[in-house]
Amino acid sequence: MSEPQSILNFSDFLASAAGKYMLDWEQRQLDQAVVDIFGYHALQLGMPQLDGLRENRMPLRCLALEGSSSDGRWVEQRRLCGRPVLAAAGAVPYDPGLGGGREAALVARFDELPFASQSIDLLVLPHVLEFAHEPHRVLREADRVLVPEGQIVITGFNPASLWGARHWAGRVGVRPFVPAGSQMIALPRLKDWLKLLSFDVNRGRFGCYAPPVRSDSWIARWSFLEKAGDRWWPVLGSVYALTAIKRVHGMRMVGLVRKRPERRPVLAPAPVAQTSTVTQRKQDPIGLSRVAPIGGGHEAANEPVTGVARG
Repeated sequence: MSEPQSILNFSDFLASAAGKYMLDWEQRQLDQAVVDIFGYHALQLGMPQLDGLRENRMPLRCLALEGSSSDGRWVEQRRLCGRPVLAAAGAVPYDPGLGGGREAALVARFDELPFASQSIDLLVLPHVLEFAHEPHRVLREADRVLVPEGQIVITGFNPASLWGARHWAGRVGVRPFVPAGSQMIALPRLKDWLKLLSFDVNRGRFGCYAPPVRSDSWIARWSFLEKAGDRWWPVLGSVYALTAIKRVHGMRMVGLVRKRPERRPVLAPAPVAQTSTVTQRKQDPIGLSRVAPIGGGHEAANEPVTGVARG
């Protein structure tokens, strides 16, 4: 949302019947997406006509508006949001204690947010990437300020839809239906960008299946397409809402990891009982066990002498 003419056209579109029809659908989707996301700090970038954090229960919820206090765009957006200014872009860092638990408006550049790294738990980007000069840079900045496991909610126009076809027909002279400065980003392309930044897509949905008409009566006539589109051609909705979670992977060992050889336990020899010399002396004090028998074995020594020759 960098060019004044594009922002004015987008504001005019949101004030039209088709814009209100789109805002009503996106408000319902954002209410369902943020109601169960918990944390401390939630931030919405741009689009004050949409209150994407009203169903969220975080202690502090902020609305960041792009521009400066002397810019006509900022005056218009401040009138639409009707909330106090919390800080100016690049003036002072973000202080969670200033909001007092209420929503606040903040002037900032979306590609250079005045927030510390890993300080935001929830980030809502309604149609921000489509009007940014460098959407990749905005996504990288969103990745920087989000905490690990923080969530981001993105809404945008679907180029593969009836509204998208009418938008591309504006290049050949047909009156544009959506703002001319919108660079519609296809959902598969956006998923690839998020995957490169280690985001996991949690859920998403398409909506606004009515053709590009400009009156409330015609939109009401095509209202039956909402249920039919969700069932039969869900990917052809004119608007999509996407929720992704920031993942931070842990450290991994790179290269060959050599295992140390396992040491097997060695059995020690069992102790053998030995008779001491003192014990042997007590049992045989005169050393009879060491005297050799006379005249042969034990039997000859024990036999009595019977035959003695007499002279």
